[in-house]
Amino acid sequence: MHVLIDKYIPFFNGVLDPYAMVEFIAPEEFTPARVQDVDALIVRTRTRINKDLLAGSRVQFVATATIGYDHIDTSLDIPYWTACPGCNAQAVCDYIQEALLAVQLPYNCRTIPVQFPHNKGRVRIGIVGYGHVGSRVAAMAEKLGFNVLVNDPPKGLGISLDEIAAKCDIITFHTPLDDTTYHLCDAAFLSKCRSHALIINAARGGIVDEQALFESQHPCIIDCWENEPSINRTLCQSPKTLLASYHIAGYSVEGKRNASQMCLDALCRFFNLPLLSVNTDQMPPAGDSQPGWLMRVSNQLKAHPENFETLRKQYPLR
Repeated sequence: MHVLIDKYIPFFNGVLDPYAMVEFIAPEEFTPARVQDVDALIVRTRTRINKDLLAGSRVQFVATATIGYDHIDTSLDIPYWTACPGCNAQAVCDYIQEALLAVQLPYNCRTIPVQFPHNKGRVRIGIVGYGHVGSRVAAMAEKLGFNVLVNDPPKGLGISLDEIAAKCDIITFHTPLDDTTYHLCDAAFLSKCRSHALIINAARGGIVDEQALFESQHPCIIDCWENEPSINRTLCQSPKTLLASYHIAGYSVEGKRNASQMCLDALCRFFNLPLLSVNTDQMPPAGDSQPGWLMRVSNQLKAHPENFETLRKQYPLR
């Protein structure tokens, strides 16, 4: 068995060596020629799994070490593919908490006023998407004293999107990206929002129409961007963007370990291998998680948005 693994996915070193030929390659090296004689791929969002890549190959198994899978063409006749729902849910929740604290506490990173009520208990936060991440964000926000409103029609939960727009001071998106959620936050939605409403996207690039957001009056916090890594530099560096980060909301040691183990479990089941454990000896050192870490990340990106991908690759996991 021949397996190609994105070299930025940790914890796999040596694990599959008794059972497979394993190669660790950069995302840009996943090419039709390279995957031609490969049985399994373990990738991240940077690798598009589509007909152009897989045509004529013998790939039977694809795992993405991410919660989202919009980079996989699920209409293809792949014998088995899987994602890792919930793997980094706590890390994204922690990111949202840091973002909320950043606009509330004295080390405030605001460059434009956000007219929240002084009594934090009166601040309404709207959570769009109540899955692995959204449910944790709701629980966290309630503990911080926010008034939490939820929108998740597929689950039959909460209030309408129009009500979220009309009632909320902060709106954070936690849905997958698909045909129903692409530009869910568009000009029409933003026009219904309260004038001071803070928009947060730490879900998927494309859920928010960034041009419409830029043209609106709304402050924002953005982690996931359209057209990564060639992000909208104008929006990134705008004073209305209170915090900008390079798609690292889910980047924690725990989240990465969870994702690698979920991919490994799926591969072992599919190829009838013994259940294996990821190599925790490969545990990377934890990065900056002290209060204000998100502001420091934001300052990095705002200073050099052209370095989005480099900053992301070099980010030390929290």
